[in-house]
Amino acid sequence: MVSFDPQDLSTSILHGFLLSAVSPRPIAFASTIDVDGKPNLSPFSFFNVFSANPPILIFSPARRVRDNTTKHTLHNVEATKEVVINVVNYDMVHQTSLASTEYPEGTNEFEKAGLTMLPSDKVKPFRVAESPIQFECKVNDIISLGSDGGAGNLVICEVVKLHISEEVLNADQTINQEALDLVARAGGSYYSRAKKGFFEIPKPLASMGIGVDNMPEVVKNSMILTGNNIGMLANVETLPNTDDVNKFIDDISERYPDIKTASHREKHKLAQNYLSYGDVESAWKLLLS
Repeated sequence: MVSFDPQDLSTSILHGFLLSAVSPRPIAFASTIDVDGKPNLSPFSFFNVFSANPPILIFSPARRVRDNTTKHTLHNVEATKEVVINVVNYDMVHQTSLASTEYPEGTNEFEKAGLTMLPSDKVKPFRVAESPIQFECKVNDIISLGSDGGAGNLVICEVVKLHISEEVLNADQTINQEALDLVARAGGSYYSRAKKGFFEIPKPLASMGIGVDNMPEVVKNSMILTGNNIGMLANVETLPNTDDVNKFIDDISERYPDIKTASHREKHKLAQNYLSYGDVESAWKLLLS
Protein backbone atom coordinates (compact mmCIF):
# COMPACT_ATOMS: atom_id res chain seq x y z
CA MET A 1 0.00 0.00 0.00
CA VAL A 2 0.99 3.61 -0.52
CA SER A 3 0.82 5.51 2.78
CA PHE A 4 0.43 9.24 3.35
CA ASP A 5 0.64 11.68 6.23
CA PRO A 6 -2.25 14.15 5.70
CA GLN A 7 0.05 17.05 6.55
CA ASP A 8 2.33 16.10 3.65
CA LEU A 9 -0.48 16.44 1.12
CA SER A 10 -1.95 19.57 -0.39
CA THR A 11 -5.52 20.20 0.73
CA SER A 12 -6.85 19.67 -2.81
CA ILE A 13 -5.22 16.24 -3.12
CA LEU A 14 -6.31 15.17 0.37
CA HIS A 15 -9.81 16.45 -0.38
CA GLY A 16 -9.91 14.28 -3.51
CA PHE A 17 -8.72 11.20 -1.63
CA LEU A 18 -11.33 11.64 1.09
CA LEU A 19 -14.24 12.21 -1.28
CA SER A 20 -13.31 9.25 -3.46
CA ALA A 21 -12.71 6.88 -0.54
CA VAL A 22 -15.65 7.83 1.66
CA SER A 23 -18.43 7.24 -0.83
CA PRO A 24 -21.14 7.08 -1.91
CA ARG A 25 -22.46 9.85 0.30
CA PRO A 26 -26.12 10.95 0.64
CA ILE A 27 -26.96 14.43 -0.62
CA ALA A 28 -28.57 17.19 1.42
CA PHE A 29 -30.22 19.62 -0.98
CA ALA A 30 -30.31 22.52 1.46
CA SER A 31 -32.78 25.37 1.00
CA THR A 32 -32.19 28.55 3.02
CA ILE A 33 -33.08 32.23 2.94
CA ASP A 34 -30.96 35.26 3.73
CA VAL A 35 -31.89 38.04 6.15
CA ASP A 36 -33.79 39.82 3.37
CA GLY A 37 -35.85 36.70 2.59
CA LYS A 38 -34.03 35.83 -0.67
CA PRO A 39 -33.95 32.05 -1.31
CA ASN A 40 -30.81 29.99 -1.79
CA LEU A 41 -30.49 26.34 -2.77
CA SER A 42 -27.35 24.20 -2.77
CA PRO A 43 -26.41 20.50 -2.46
CA PHE A 44 -24.01 19.11 0.15
CA SER A 45 -22.67 15.57 0.33
CA PHE A 46 -21.14 15.91 3.79
CA PHE A 47 -24.48 14.85 5.24
CA ASN A 48 -26.22 12.19 7.31
CA VAL A 49 -28.80 11.44 10.02
CA PHE A 50 -27.42 11.25 13.56
CA SER A 51 -30.39 10.84 15.89
CA ALA A 52 -34.06 9.84 15.84
CA ASN A 53 -35.07 11.19 19.25
CA PRO A 54 -34.62 14.08 18.82
CA PRO A 55 -34.56 13.81 15.00
CA ILE A 56 -31.20 15.30 14.04
CA LEU A 57 -29.64 15.74 10.62
CA ILE A 58 -26.15 17.17 10.14
CA PHE A 59 -24.61 18.61 7.00
CA SER A 60 -21.41 20.53 6.47
CA PRO A 61 -20.88 23.50 4.15
CA ALA A 62 -17.09 23.39 4.01
CA ARG A 63 -14.86 26.38 3.38
CA ARG A 64 -13.77 26.45 -0.27
CA VAL A 65 -10.40 24.80 -0.79
CA ARG A 66 -9.21 27.16 -3.51
CA ASP A 67 -9.71 30.50 -1.75
CA ASN A 68 -10.96 29.75 1.80
CA THR A 69 -14.26 31.57 1.27
CA THR A 70 -17.52 30.40 2.83
CA LYS A 71 -20.80 29.54 1.15
CA HIS A 72 -24.05 31.47 1.10
CA THR A 73 -25.82 28.53 2.77
CA LEU A 74 -23.55 28.86 5.81
CA HIS A 75 -24.16 32.62 6.03
CA ASN A 76 -27.91 32.04 5.85
CA VAL A 77 -28.16 29.34 8.53
CA GLU A 78 -25.97 31.43 10.81
CA ALA A 79 -28.34 34.37 10.35
CA THR A 80 -31.75 32.67 10.34
CA LYS A 81 -31.21 29.32 12.13
CA GLU A 82 -33.54 27.57 9.67
CA VAL A 83 -33.09 25.21 6.71
CA VAL A 84 -35.04 22.71 4.64
CA ILE A 85 -33.13 19.57 3.68
CA ASN A 86 -34.55 17.94 0.56
CA VAL A 87 -33.47 14.47 -0.56
CA VAL A 88 -32.28 13.99 -4.13
CA ASN A 89 -33.57 11.25 -6.41
CA TYR A 90 -32.52 10.28 -9.90
CA ASP A 91 -35.21 12.34 -11.62
CA MET A 92 -33.77 15.60 -10.29
CA VAL A 93 -30.04 14.89 -10.05
CA HIS A 94 -29.02 17.03 -13.03
CA GLN A 95 -31.00 19.99 -11.72
CA THR A 96 -29.39 19.46 -8.33
CA SER A 97 -25.95 19.55 -9.92
CA LEU A 98 -26.86 22.75 -11.75
CA ALA A 99 -27.87 24.36 -8.45
CA SER A 100 -24.35 23.74 -7.14
CA THR A 101 -23.03 26.37 -9.56
CA GLU A 102 -21.47 29.25 -7.65
CA TYR A 103 -23.86 31.96 -8.75
CA PRO A 104 -23.50 35.46 -7.27
CA GLU A 105 -25.05 36.13 -3.88
CA GLY A 106 -28.77 36.82 -4.15
CA THR A 107 -29.27 34.49 -7.14
CA ASN A 108 -32.32 32.27 -6.86
CA GLU A 109 -31.04 28.76 -7.61
CA PHE A 110 -34.61 27.45 -7.71
CA GLU A 111 -35.09 29.51 -10.85
CA LYS A 112 -31.67 28.69 -12.31
CA ALA A 113 -32.26 24.95 -11.87
CA GLY A 114 -35.92 25.04 -12.92
CA LEU A 115 -37.17 23.75 -9.57
CA THR A 116 -40.39 24.69 -7.81
CA MET A 117 -40.46 26.67 -4.55
CA LEU A 118 -42.97 25.14 -2.14
CA PRO A 119 -43.84 27.05 1.05
CA SER A 120 -42.89 25.31 4.28
CA ASP A 121 -45.21 24.95 7.27
CA LYS A 122 -42.92 25.69 10.22
CA VAL A 123 -39.85 27.41 8.80
CA LYS A 124 -39.31 30.23 6.30
CA PRO A 125 -37.07 28.55 3.68
CA PHE A 126 -38.91 26.96 0.78
CA ARG A 127 -39.10 23.25 0.09
CA VAL A 128 -38.16 21.75 -3.28
CA ALA A 129 -41.48 20.49 -4.64
CA GLU A 130 -39.76 17.96 -6.91
CA SER A 131 -37.99 16.27 -3.98
CA PRO A 132 -39.85 13.16 -2.73
CA ILE A 133 -38.92 13.80 0.92
CA GLN A 134 -38.40 17.19 2.56
CA PHE A 135 -37.28 17.96 6.12
CA GLU A 136 -38.12 21.31 7.67
CA CYS A 137 -35.44 22.01 10.27
CA LYS A 138 -34.42 24.40 13.01
CA VAL A 139 -30.67 24.85 13.35
CA ASN A 140 -29.60 23.91 16.88
CA ASP A 141 -25.89 24.58 16.54
CA ILE A 142 -23.11 25.27 14.05
CA ILE A 143 -19.68 23.90 14.87
CA SER A 144 -16.68 25.25 12.99
CA LEU A 145 -14.00 22.60 12.40
CA GLY A 146 -11.27 25.00 11.33
CA SER A 147 -10.43 28.29 9.70
CA ASP A 148 -8.46 27.14 6.66
CA GLY A 149 -9.67 26.16 3.20
CA GLY A 150 -11.41 22.77 3.25
CA ALA A 151 -12.52 23.06 6.88
CA GLY A 152 -16.08 21.94 7.56
CA ASN A 153 -18.87 23.61 9.49
CA LEU A 154 -21.23 21.15 11.11
CA VAL A 155 -24.79 22.43 10.87
CA ILE A 156 -26.82 20.48 13.43
CA CYS A 157 -30.46 20.52 12.39
CA GLU A 158 -33.51 19.33 14.28
CA VAL A 159 -36.39 18.16 12.11
CA VAL A 160 -39.60 19.95 13.05
CA LYS A 161 -41.70 18.61 10.19
CA LEU A 162 -41.18 16.13 7.38
CA HIS A 163 -43.06 15.64 4.13
CA ILE A 164 -43.06 12.35 2.21
CA SER A 165 -44.56 11.84 -1.24
CA GLU A 166 -47.26 9.17 -1.29
CA GLU A 167 -45.56 7.79 -4.40
CA VAL A 168 -42.64 6.49 -2.31
CA LEU A 169 -44.72 5.08 0.57
CA ASN A 170 -45.71 1.44 0.94
CA ALA A 171 -49.16 0.45 2.22
CA ASP A 172 -47.69 -0.01 5.72
CA GLN A 173 -46.30 3.55 5.69
CA THR A 174 -42.69 2.45 5.25
CA ILE A 175 -40.59 4.03 2.52
CA ASN A 176 -40.20 2.08 -0.70
CA GLN A 177 -36.49 2.36 -1.45
CA GLU A 178 -36.93 1.32 -5.07
CA ALA A 179 -39.56 3.99 -5.69
CA LEU A 180 -37.53 6.62 -3.81
CA ASP A 181 -34.63 6.07 -6.23
CA LEU A 182 -32.05 8.10 -4.31
CA VAL A 183 -28.70 9.15 -5.71
CA ALA A 184 -25.44 9.70 -3.85
CA ARG A 185 -22.10 11.42 -4.48
CA ALA A 186 -18.72 9.84 -4.94
CA GLY A 187 -15.36 11.35 -5.94
CA GLY A 188 -14.85 13.70 -8.86
CA SER A 189 -17.91 13.86 -11.11
CA TYR A 190 -19.21 10.44 -10.07
CA TYR A 191 -22.64 9.73 -8.63
CA SER A 192 -24.30 6.48 -7.58
CA ARG A 193 -27.91 5.48 -8.21
CA ALA A 194 -28.87 3.65 -5.04
CA LYS A 195 -31.53 1.28 -6.35
CA LYS A 196 -29.22 -0.01 -9.07
CA GLY A 197 -26.90 -1.32 -6.40
CA PHE A 198 -29.34 -2.55 -3.76
CA PHE A 199 -28.77 -5.89 -2.06
CA GLU A 200 -30.11 -7.17 1.24
CA ILE A 201 -28.23 -8.54 4.24
CA PRO A 202 -30.37 -10.13 6.96
CA LYS A 203 -29.82 -8.35 10.26
CA PRO A 204 -28.09 -10.38 12.99
CA LEU A 205 -30.56 -12.50 14.92
CA ALA A 206 -32.02 -10.97 18.06
CA SER A 207 -31.10 -14.21 19.86
CA MET A 208 -27.56 -13.99 18.43
CA GLY A 209 -25.95 -16.07 15.72
CA ILE A 210 -23.37 -18.73 16.57
CA GLY A 211 -20.49 -16.47 15.53
CA VAL A 212 -17.38 -17.36 13.58
CA ASP A 213 -15.63 -18.57 16.73
CA ASN A 214 -18.14 -21.42 17.07
CA MET A 215 -17.87 -22.63 13.48
CA PRO A 216 -16.06 -25.89 12.61
CA GLU A 217 -12.39 -25.26 11.84
CA VAL A 218 -12.67 -26.78 8.36
CA VAL A 219 -15.33 -24.19 7.51
CA LYS A 220 -13.81 -21.25 9.36
CA ASN A 221 -10.42 -21.77 7.67
CA SER A 222 -11.83 -22.53 4.22
CA MET A 223 -9.68 -21.54 1.25
CA ILE A 224 -12.84 -21.18 -0.87
CA LEU A 225 -15.38 -19.35 1.26
CA THR A 226 -15.05 -15.57 1.37
CA GLY A 227 -15.39 -13.29 4.36
CA ASN A 228 -18.94 -12.47 3.28
CA ASN A 229 -19.71 -16.20 3.02
CA ILE A 230 -18.35 -16.77 6.53
CA GLY A 231 -20.39 -13.86 7.85
CA MET A 232 -23.60 -15.32 6.40
CA LEU A 233 -22.86 -18.74 7.87
CA ALA A 234 -22.05 -17.30 11.32
CA ASN A 235 -25.44 -15.57 11.53
CA VAL A 236 -27.46 -18.75 12.15
CA GLU A 237 -28.85 -19.44 15.59
CA THR A 238 -28.15 -23.19 15.52
CA LEU A 239 -26.48 -25.68 13.19
CA PRO A 240 -28.49 -28.37 11.39
CA ASN A 241 -28.58 -31.72 13.19
CA THR A 242 -27.12 -34.94 11.77
CA ASP A 243 -30.47 -36.32 10.59
CA ASP A 244 -31.23 -33.14 8.65
CA VAL A 245 -27.76 -33.16 7.10
CA ASN A 246 -28.06 -36.81 6.01
CA LYS A 247 -31.53 -36.30 4.56
CA PHE A 248 -30.32 -33.26 2.60
CA ILE A 249 -27.38 -35.19 1.14
CA ASP A 250 -29.68 -38.06 0.14
CA ASP A 251 -32.06 -35.60 -1.50
CA ILE A 252 -29.37 -33.98 -3.67
CA SER A 253 -27.52 -37.21 -4.50
CA GLU A 254 -29.46 -37.68 -7.71
CA ARG A 255 -28.41 -34.23 -8.94
CA TYR A 256 -24.88 -34.57 -7.52
CA PRO A 257 -24.10 -38.34 -7.62
CA ASP A 258 -20.56 -37.89 -6.25
CA ILE A 259 -21.54 -35.65 -3.35
CA LYS A 260 -20.95 -38.23 -0.64
CA THR A 261 -17.33 -38.69 -1.70
CA ALA A 262 -16.66 -35.07 -2.67
CA SER A 263 -13.66 -33.30 -1.16
CA HIS A 264 -13.98 -30.39 1.24
CA ARG A 265 -12.95 -28.06 -1.57
CA GLU A 266 -15.72 -29.34 -3.85
CA LYS A 267 -18.32 -29.12 -1.10
CA HIS A 268 -17.22 -25.60 -0.22
CA LYS A 269 -17.59 -24.49 -3.84
CA LEU A 270 -21.09 -25.95 -3.98
CA ALA A 271 -21.98 -24.41 -0.61
CA GLN A 272 -20.77 -21.06 -1.94
CA ASN A 273 -23.24 -21.44 -4.80
CA TYR A 274 -26.10 -21.97 -2.33
CA LEU A 275 -24.96 -18.90 -0.41
CA SER A 276 -25.07 -16.81 -3.58
CA TYR A 277 -28.83 -17.44 -3.58
CA GLY A 278 -29.14 -16.71 0.14
CA ASP A 279 -29.74 -20.37 1.04
CA VAL A 280 -27.68 -20.52 4.21
CA GLU A 281 -29.44 -23.59 5.59
CA SER A 282 -28.57 -25.75 2.58
CA ALA A 283 -25.01 -24.45 2.59
CA TRP A 284 -24.58 -25.51 6.22
CA LYS A 285 -26.05 -28.96 5.57
CA LEU A 286 -23.58 -29.44 2.75
CA LEU A 287 -20.62 -28.17 4.77
CA LEU A 288 -21.44 -30.45 7.71
CA SER A 289 -21.79 -33.60 5.58
